[in-house]
Amino acid sequence: MQEALALPYILDPANLQVDAVVSFVVVVLITLTINAEAQAFMATILGDSRTGAKDRFHFIAFFHLDIWGALCYLAGGFGWPRPIAIDESKFKYPGLYTFLTRLAGPVANLLLAGIVGSIVALMKIVEFNPLVFLMLMGVNVTTAIYNLIPIPPLAGGALISALMPKALDRVKWLFNLIGPYLIVTIIMLERIKGELPFKGYLDPLVVAVFNFIIG
Repeated sequence: MQEALALPYILDPANLQVDAVVSFVVVVLITLTINAEAQAFMATILGDSRTGAKDRFHFIAFFHLDIWGALCYLAGGFGWPRPIAIDESKFKYPGLYTFLTRLAGPVANLLLAGIVGSIVALMKIVEFNPLVFLMLMGVNVTTAIYNLIPIPPLAGGALISALMPKALDRVKWLFNLIGPYLIVTIIMLERIKGELPFKGYLDPLVVAVFNFIIG
């Protein structure tokens, strides 16, 4: 399986194939939708309910697209959806519940990867090529693991923001504002210059989780 899919999965600009590009786009849209809707669901059950809110529970993938998050998928094999709007004033514990809301996205991606892993196992039995499903697994596992990076809008960044004291609200605002640009810059530098710290630690974890799921 490992030979059939490099992890993290990234399109090769020098060898683009129509079927691979289409499959990757569909996989990314599914991944983003699951991530975003899981955040919306968690925010709702934690108290931030919004009757008839059109930015939640619509399952329209294109509405969840974020330009920088999509660019990151192309460059690094992971990314993020357009941030789900949260009203922290509706949370009993704003910092904690905001982090749990953001964490719900990668957790959902990991759960989806596990479900897809079962489908892959069945496809192997009937000797059907599971490459697209392996791609779906790979992108979801990569998205889940790379959310550990402590930069917003990733879940790790939400944890850092939650730990910041009230006196640093302005710093938190700036941190959240520049986060997406910082992540894309790091990934582009990695592509140009080679290994960077996050990749060295996280890629082996992506491979380990992926191999654990497929057995």
